[in-house]
Amino acid sequence: MKKIILVIFLILLNTIVFPGDRDSKKNKRKAKRIHERVLTIDSHNDTPLRMIRPGFDWGERHDAKKDRSRVDLVRMEEGGLDGSFFAVFVGQGPRTPEGYAKAKKRTMMIFDTLLSSINRYPDKVGLALTPEDAYKLEKEGKRIAFIGIENGYPVGKDLALIQTYYDKGARYITVVHTRNNDICDSSTDTIGYDGLSEFGTDVVKEMNRLGMMIDVSHASDASYYDILNVTKAPVIASHSCARALCDSPRNLDDDMLRALVANGGVIQMCILSSYIKIPAPNPPRDSARAAVRKKFHDFENLTDEEMTQARKEWYAIEDKFPRELATVSEVVDHIDHIVAVAGIDHIGIGTDFDGGGGVSGCYDASEMGNITLELVNRGYSEADIRKIWGENLMRVMRDNIRLAQQPPETN
Repeated sequence: MKKIILVIFLILLNTIVFPGDRDSKKNKRKAKRIHERVLTIDSHNDTPLRMIRPGFDWGERHDAKKDRSRVDLVRMEEGGLDGSFFAVFVGQGPRTPEGYAKAKKRTMMIFDTLLSSINRYPDKVGLALTPEDAYKLEKEGKRIAFIGIENGYPVGKDLALIQTYYDKGARYITVVHTRNNDICDSSTDTIGYDGLSEFGTDVVKEMNRLGMMIDVSHASDASYYDILNVTKAPVIASHSCARALCDSPRNLDDDMLRALVANGGVIQMCILSSYIKIPAPNPPRDSARAAVRKKFHDFENLTDEEMTQARKEWYAIEDKFPRELATVSEVVDHIDHIVAVAGIDHIGIGTDFDGGGGVSGCYDASEMGNITLELVNRGYSEADIRKIWGENLMRVMRDNIRLAQQPPETN
């Protein structure tokens, strides 16, 4: 009799749904529905750096644990990621005629490889030049490929190249990277112009003329404010976080967030761990990484062979000293803070996948839905999530296009 009672008790216990479990399951279903309905756009990845490697096919599924890649068409579909801005990245090199020529050549090579990769799968993905293109591709069930340029170095001192890159499909330029260039100062270099250069002012105006978004991620604070003072259109920070929660010069402080609101722009939440939380001290790892950076000149202006070797040595350090990744919860802590300071209309998501991005719970493109789930758990509405995942960024893009079409001001 006791055995029968025990069996009945266990059966009944198995059918009980505790309130927390019920809410969790309900939120998962809700998050899944929302994630499927909204346009999801990642404003920054470095996947073209994978595409230019021999043998990499983004039409196949890759394993991030094996080859460290974070984005391909299969995982984008698995993660419900509708589209991304694929960055044409060229590291900072010598500010000389020879350096500029080399940067331009590499930029055009990456463009051609990226466009070829897109055109290889016309039934799965398409190039987008406008928000309308993005929504059309979404309706067709295809992935969306926007193009951005990371680092204004390939512009050199030739303003006409901005038009050239625009014509190739670029719709934003991250005006600077980890070192100062001819446009402005970087957030991670010494003071050069103490902000925007005279040439940089012309770059901002030319981008405004074309309707090309200005990306202020990586710009120094002085450069940031100079750009806001010159631009006639809203800017983006394509992959940055809140400095109040992680004191990195790569992030925006609260005053910068408020200035972004006044500009009408948007900050795209980056999911690179060291911008989300300060890494725990690890002297042996830090020393080894510093040695590799020094050996390979901070990974700037390297040949393909040198970059391959640098990558190999860097990955060996990562394997020997595994870093503690930030979590999806910590990502949304930053989003909460940005929304509290800047409001729901000025926040988006820019992963920096294949450029260091990836956190526990959102390690690659297949796990993007976990961000939506955490937003639902925090009480964000579908309208809020729609703005975060793409609507805000598309608004800024439309504003840039609209303002470029207005007649120039006359004195």
